[in-house]
Amino acid sequence: MCFELDSVPPIPVIRGAAVSHEDVVLEARDGNRLAAFAAAPDGHAEVGVVILPDVRGLYRFYEELALRFAERGIAAVAFDYFGRTAGAAKRDDDFEYMEHVEQTTPEGVQADVAAAADYHRSKAVRTVFTVGFCFGGRNSWLAAAGGHGLAGAIGFYGRPGVGSNGAPGPAQRASELEAPILALQAGADQNITAEDNAAFDEALTAAGVEHEVVTYDGAPHSFFDRKQEDFGAASADAWTKVLAFIEAHS
Repeated sequence: MCFELDSVPPIPVIRGAAVSHEDVVLEARDGNRLAAFAAAPDGHAEVGVVILPDVRGLYRFYEELALRFAERGIAAVAFDYFGRTAGAAKRDDDFEYMEHVEQTTPEGVQADVAAAADYHRSKAVRTVFTVGFCFGGRNSWLAAAGGHGLAGAIGFYGRPGVGSNGAPGPAQRASELEAPILALQAGADQNITAEDNAAFDEALTAAGVEHEVVTYDGAPHSFFDRKQEDFGAASADAWTKVLAFIEAHS
């Protein structure tokens, strides 16, 4: 599990910020109906992010993250991966997500990213980024090859190489990536090595993709979690880099 069930993003709440939010059901191009959570600042937002959660899909952590973006003037849509196999209804903490993760496909995930990006554009959002975590980090980078017209793709502790199912990762598909990349990796990740991250960096360089690969020494997978106070500095720096990346490419 990438996060404790009751964790919240390690980002200060901006008290008094005027934001709106709602649960929505999106429809992908293949007819899939999927749950999503949309948050927006008061007034028109020029910039939006599509949030790709970890393996658990749409949970409170990502709804809270969407709100933190909205408080900073950035519209956000966090979406769920499991509409095709579990429906679009909200689920409780006992949901057995892994059996549904195993039924996802790269094509299905990207169809859902497209639905979230289309939602933003229906609200006249001009510039769209993706930001993902773990399973979502990998798929966020792959979204830069999805034809979504992204301004950038951000991933936290995603696997950049070949997947467990043999599918090529963003490192293998670097020449197809059509947007700048920000990778925020965990130096003490048990499953994603320094060699994996170096290979990703090298592949992006060779492909001429604008990018930054940042590794936080000693930080574990899912360090972006306020309950792990030892990694507060890494989390704060990562959030700063996310906002700076979005500002630089908007």
